[in-house]
Amino acid sequence: MITERILLSIETSCDETAAAIVTEDFRVVSSVVSTQIPLHAKWGGVIPGIASKQHVIAMNGVVREAMDSAGVKPDDLAAVAVTVGPGLPGSLAAGVSAAKAIALAWSKPLVGVNHLEGHLFSAELDGVKIEFPAVYLLVSGGHCMLVYAPERGKYKLLGTTKDDSVGEAYDKVARELGFEYPGGPVIDRLALTGKESYQLPRPMLDVGYDFSFSGLKSAVRRVIDQGNAVAEDVAASFVAASMDVLTTKLKRAVEEYHPKSAVIVGGVSKSPVLREQLGNGALGDTKIIFPSLKYSTDNAAMIGAAGWWQFTHNGPIEDTVGMMPRLSLPLAGGETESASMEGRLPIRRQEDGTDGGK
Repeated sequence: MITERILLSIETSCDETAAAIVTEDFRVVSSVVSTQIPLHAKWGGVIPGIASKQHVIAMNGVVREAMDSAGVKPDDLAAVAVTVGPGLPGSLAAGVSAAKAIALAWSKPLVGVNHLEGHLFSAELDGVKIEFPAVYLLVSGGHCMLVYAPERGKYKLLGTTKDDSVGEAYDKVARELGFEYPGGPVIDRLALTGKESYQLPRPMLDVGYDFSFSGLKSAVRRVIDQGNAVAEDVAASFVAASMDVLTTKLKRAVEEYHPKSAVIVGGVSKSPVLREQLGNGALGDTKIIFPSLKYSTDNAAMIGAAGWWQFTHNGPIEDTVGMMPRLSLPLAGGETESASMEGRLPIRRQEDGTDGGK
């Protein structure tokens, strides 16, 4: 029997339909992910129209499985949390619409969650504690950024990618080598058996905290175009270059900000090479934290953890809030990543003018 407060969380920012039941202290009671990879593999990438349609088809079953696996009923829930952005518009709309309907039908508060912040919370699931201040390295198929957090929920953006994310570069290199989508896991597997035989560039290695991977991707293409390229060695050379850039930037941030924790999240955090390079002691006294492999890629459990934070500190969102495809990470002082991007989530105000939540 579950005695803690729990919420239902839903994630549909891209091509995974996910639902989870998460407690107030970030314990995952159930987590269900329905993957669409087989549907998109033949196209070499995610097709937005197919993704949104599949979310609608899978949603009821995924939510039901999450509830049944946890052994909970609607009356047991404190709230319903959902990813509102950033992400593919159609995919986000499917999740937000479903969450609104569930919240209305079950008379539950609706909590909006930033997908990026969800990844930052992924390392705190199931009892892992982050000591602050912390530096986060978020590396995935759609994002690559360094973030400084003086305390939980407050963020300063140190750097982001100027072009491709590292995860996107992984997939493009895999495609150049003739491998099907998703190519990232294939590249990592090949790299473990290959040699660093090709000298590839480390873009922006010695410049600040921003990233760039388009030049590295182009260099890989030139190697392949020359002919007789060994796939394992190309992969090993590419991964070595990518990891050098990521670890160098992270170490630079640690040296400047002296955090207690360095947290690496997102799909690329699953890389065995990255985890090996950032083993114990790699950053001195700074504690290095990775999420569990199952929580590194998109999932609803991380949305549940971030959802609890939002619910407790900011309260529910307005009923009129829809999906926000270009939602940015909320930064300290109300700043956002870019002036052209949407910022903080609108939250519901109580009659006395204070924020909702606990």
